[in-house]
Amino acid sequence: MPPPHPGLYIHIPFCRSKCPYCDFYSIVSKSFIQRWLDALKKEIIYYKGQFTQFDSLYLGGGTPSLLDPMQIETILETLFANFDFAKNCETTIEANPCDLNHDKIKSLKGLGFNRISVGAQSFEDKLLTFLGRKHTVKDIKKSIHILRSFGYKNISLDLIYGFKEQTLNTWKKTLEQALSFEPEHLSCYQLTIANGTPFKRKKDKGLLKILSQDDEASFFLFTSEFLEGHGYKHYEISSFARNNRFFSRHNQKYWQHIPYLGLGPGAHSFNNKSRWWNISSVKQYCDLLDDGQLPVEISEDLTDDQLRLEHIFLGLRTRAGIEINLISHDQQNRAILSGLEKKGFIKLEKGRLTPTRKGFLVADQLPLMF
Repeated sequence: MPPPHPGLYIHIPFCRSKCPYCDFYSIVSKSFIQRWLDALKKEIIYYKGQFTQFDSLYLGGGTPSLLDPMQIETILETLFANFDFAKNCETTIEANPCDLNHDKIKSLKGLGFNRISVGAQSFEDKLLTFLGRKHTVKDIKKSIHILRSFGYKNISLDLIYGFKEQTLNTWKKTLEQALSFEPEHLSCYQLTIANGTPFKRKKDKGLLKILSQDDEASFFLFTSEFLEGHGYKHYEISSFARNNRFFSRHNQKYWQHIPYLGLGPGAHSFNNKSRWWNISSVKQYCDLLDDGQLPVEISEDLTDDQLRLEHIFLGLRTRAGIEINLISHDQQNRAILSGLEKKGFIKLEKGRLTPTRKGFLVADQLPLMF
């Protein structure tokens, strides 16, 4: 059986403004875009021939849809000139609803993007304002309508839930509104308060209240039950799809330890036993590539034991789970597995360990037990 195709990720580190909850690397200045494009071309050329044929391409950010069509086309032309892509390549771009007007969508369609990830986040204008988003519910609806009019049949919606300004009832209404558009994929993220963000500073000052662990669990379980009750498969902790065909091919590479190449400031890469990530600074990224150096901040070679542990950790984030033989079959582990199964956290069948919906709640803790 041939090895799986690797994935390719391009980090677009530019935004119109920073959302108060976001800890992904980006800057709000557009002044570096052209210099960044020139540096990205150099990084692409460096990796030519180092990876086999890609079958997923993902433009993330930041805000990729902030770029104009000519800038996006420049990136794609450089990629296609230096890398090999499968004919059925899944090609995704993240987009803010306010960027998805008729002309932009027409351009994206013409450039070959076959999957659009729309950063909706909420179907309540009040909550969109709280989250620092620049679009409205009207923008979301309009963007989805235009996408459908251009024949898009693989749309993913990002939604955020689980903060004090939201109730289970209002969250249910948001999910119902989202489902009215029949998206092929939903990414439902629980709000996390990350270090270095405005929300974290507000929380530290007592100006932002967060949910209790019990309430967080209630939101998570309700989301899973509601979406699965409407025909979606809960295939990864935060991910739901109408059927297997709409599982995010690119993101599965992260969870299944399949090689991927990340280009741009802050992007991560993995290839067999090696992992590395770029420096999170547009200026330093450009300076290093201008000087003929790679912008890698840290690289490491993983031992077999580290790889095994990561397989367990990543696999238990997915409904597919892991092969049971990744866990040693000593008496202690057998007792742990038996106890977890009796408590309804896991299922053991056909040589696989799979987390249940309840098990997803403690997915980060499960690997530590072994």
